[in-house]
Amino acid sequence: MGRATTKAELLASSEEKFQELSGLIQTLTEKELATAFDFTKMKSKTQAHWGRDKNLRDVLVHLYEWHRLLLDWVSANMKGENRPFLPAPYNWKTYGDMNREIWKKHQNTTLEAAKEMLEQSHREVMALAESLTERELFEKDVYPWVGGSVLGSYFVSNTASHYDWAIKKLKAHRKNCKE
Repeated sequence: MGRATTKAELLASSEEKFQELSGLIQTLTEKELATAFDFTKMKSKTQAHWGRDKNLRDVLVHLYEWHRLLLDWVSANMKGENRPFLPAPYNWKTYGDMNREIWKKHQNTTLEAAKEMLEQSHREVMALAESLTERELFEKDVYPWVGGSVLGSYFVSNTASHYDWAIKKLKAHRKNCKE
């Protein structure tokens, strides 16, 4: 399935990818869970996140915090508070710094807590998406605070696309553990 452009596609792809991610997590072995992520030998893995996340917990809290960004952003703007998606002092050029702060913030979060937090935030994001109309999600100029995009694109990026990112990372880790 390509990138969702309708509410039905958004809901289906988000749930499908979340279930795929959840299923993959359930199949991780003790060795895979205990082994720190190390992608330094994989030449194509040069983006900052490949060096940032060291374990499954780091990936899950990253997803959770981005869910919170989405939920808080939509909630604030729906109440009339003009708030950008990324909190100050971050912007789209510096969000990597924000991701590192997220990583630092959760170094004492347990894996079990991270799983519970992500499951809860996924349910909240899905409920919010469900509550919005097709027009609200996928028509331009419905909400001025979305800018030139559509609100649904933020949901896609924070669900199906982000889950796909996590799946790829976990599969690369699994591959490393077998070598």
